Amino acid sequence: MKKLFTKKLFFRLYIPAAVIVLAFTFYCSYKVETYAAGKMYSDVSEIPYNRIGLLLGTCKTMKDRKTINPFWQFRLEAAYALWKAKKIDKILISGDNGWHGYNEPQDFMDAFIAMGVPDSCMVCDFAGFRTHDSVIRCKKVFGQKKVTIISQQFHNERALFIAQKYGLEAVGFNANDVSFRSGLYTFFREKAARVLLFMDLYVFNTQPHFLGKKITIK
Repeated sequence: MKKLFTKKLFFRLYIPAAVIVLAFTFYCSYKVETYAAGKMYSDVSEIPYNRIGLLLGTCKTMKDRKTINPFWQFRLEAAYALWKAKKIDKILISGDNGWHGYNEPQDFMDAFIAMGVPDSCMVCDFAGFRTHDSVIRCKKVFGQKKVTIISQQFHNERALFIAQKYGLEAVGFNANDVSFRSGLYTFFREKAARVLLFMDLYVFNTQPHFLGKKITIK
């Protein structure tokens, strides 16, 4: 009887629950991708000009703390290409600076300086702990109305969806992606992130960890 009950419970409860979760995951991903269609560019010559480029942060190195993270490298190169082509005037570098010795914006800034980008063309947002925070702070703290978001395509899709919810007019510039094998973990993580995105925007009305005083980008 116990086995029969467990089997019935499995088919009546767990399978329907799994189907609902998978369907909602698919729906969230579909809505994000559909909204972003036509709003992203991979060619510098085709993307429209925006004064500010919002560079979304990530860790500079892999777990060994020596190997450069390809996501980081490609975002660096994409932002530099936009600036060099005069498709943006300033780079708003938004990332995590949550603990001692870890500073995503500073890592990017140091690399840009080495590439010849002057300090005057960069602004750091050290409270971009999540994509959610970075996009909302771009609007509410740094006062931007139009922006070019710079990251990999999957990331840009999610960021653009957040931007439209908060009235930030945005396009995305897609940095080169990594190989499928290298990005497999990121693929599954992104699916979960899109579900969390909908919960943040439509259920919990989640706000950034920090807002604070407004900062003018001159």
